[in-house]
Amino acid sequence: MLRFVAIRREIADTCRFLADHGFFAGTGGNIGVRLDDDLMAVTPSATDYYSIGAADVPIIDIATQKVVEGDKTPTVEKPLHACMIKAFPSRRASIHTHQPVASAVALLHEGLSWEPSVDRASYGSNIALIPYRPSGTGMLARAFAKAMRPDTYAYIMASHGVICSAESLKAATAMLRQIERTAQLHLHRRIQQNPTIDKQLRSFLSAALEKSQSKGA
Repeated sequence: MLRFVAIRREIADTCRFLADHGFFAGTGGNIGVRLDDDLMAVTPSATDYYSIGAADVPIIDIATQKVVEGDKTPTVEKPLHACMIKAFPSRRASIHTHQPVASAVALLHEGLSWEPSVDRASYGSNIALIPYRPSGTGMLARAFAKAMRPDTYAYIMASHGVICSAESLKAATAMLRQIERTAQLHLHRRIQQNPTIDKQLRSFLSAALEKSQSKGA
């Protein structure tokens, strides 16, 4: 009998939603959700988001990250989600994306400050930067664990993407939208304040950012 079927189905549905709205692309992006004190569910590795069903979502041990239920190989980024879930017990959901504008900031190796209107009690003190390490490696997991802070729930991974944690998948998805909006505002200011950028190019880049915002992610 399939255990935790409702949350595994919610993970599959959230994958499709995030793919529809530009936060996931191809097979780039993954999710982890705490099931109980010992177990978490994660997205399967290298699987088309539109084909994932509840039975395709593996259950793994949080401490060892070994599969305890499911036939699919879990995402290679499972150590990042385990770090998040262990660090913030009340925050059950962790999502890692390659969303377009925040990923552009990641290429600059910059963290972000929330806009003044953002609720820092829910979203944390800022969007911190994790130094670059190769994706899916122990080096990245160790760098991430070292850089995590108890009041910071969202992170930009240099030359990689974004990861955040929240009380639920719905709340984490809302946080991703706010991260993307914050990244758009940050890049827009950078573009407008840079006197070395040609005026025509500045207008083109600003329009591209506005178009990205209107499309969803």
